[in-house]
Amino acid sequence: MDIQDLAKRVAAGERRALARAITLVESARDDHRAQACELLETLAPLNRQALRIGLSGTPGVGKSTFIEAFGMFLIEKNLKVAVLAVDPSSTRSGGSILGDKTRMESLSREKNAFIRPSPSQSQLGGVARRTREAVALCEAAGFDIVLIETVGVGQSETMVAEMSDLFLLLLAPAGGDELQGVKRGIMEIADLILVNKADGPLETTAMRTCADYAGALRLLRKRVYDPEGFPKAMMVSAMTQKGLPEAWNAMEELVGWRRTEGHWTKRRSEQARHWFEEDVRIGLLAALERGDIRDHLQMLGSQVARGEVGPTKAAEEMIAHIRGAKV
Repeated sequence: MDIQDLAKRVAAGERRALARAITLVESARDDHRAQACELLETLAPLNRQALRIGLSGTPGVGKSTFIEAFGMFLIEKNLKVAVLAVDPSSTRSGGSILGDKTRMESLSREKNAFIRPSPSQSQLGGVARRTREAVALCEAAGFDIVLIETVGVGQSETMVAEMSDLFLLLLAPAGGDELQGVKRGIMEIADLILVNKADGPLETTAMRTCADYAGALRLLRKRVYDPEGFPKAMMVSAMTQKGLPEAWNAMEELVGWRRTEGHWTKRRSEQARHWFEEDVRIGLLAALERGDIRDHLQMLGSQVARGEVGPTKAAEEMIAHIRGAKV
């Protein structure tokens, strides 16, 4: 693969080249990883930055419908929108449906939109292992907004906050009371809570839910990178597009304040460091699959299974073996 040519075409905004580049960075093959690193380093001097928006919510809350409506709203403002949708992988077969692009029928036809579904591959945190690198490629391709849709499984999806500038939490009407709202975890990292489906017979219920979560947010500890009034809860309807302009105005207000106060640059620096350390951890875990280390791991695992040695003692022996091995 000609990496220089691929980088040139990605930088020119060619969607086919961008799709090929994302496939490359998602590959686990050693030769592909080397090419992916070369590609990312080649594109880095462009220093193009998009607004990265992470979005999560429970299954069935309407994430895909909201993203399509919000994406069309942004395109009408002459913005280029990339959507990275992470689909859960089966723990039994390893497969994924990857149906998000099918759900976003109107957005997928727009020339200023790019939609890429990716399997989570059992990665924890609601995002795929290489989503961060896919975001960097979308920025290099000239997109203004990158929307990162997480798997949507509950309170543990905090990893997306380490690769986004804004984190939106989508909730359904009657999805919980304010006691549910003060639970630690995903609520603490949300910048905006959007109560979706605020239309028709659910509108009154949505108002109550929004009020409950607004009250819960006031009980959370103030964050240094939030202006007065944030985080906040708002009502939206992906079906009628009610509340989308107000939600976008709130996002622009928050981003503008963070840029002015220096939190934007600081946060991006902290995220870069986080992913450096995360890649080191992943690399060390990958060493467990190599040669002598893998054989020793399997031997100890068999001994633990037969009851010949306890899990804790076997783990200590394995760590001592790794320290003495050349990784």
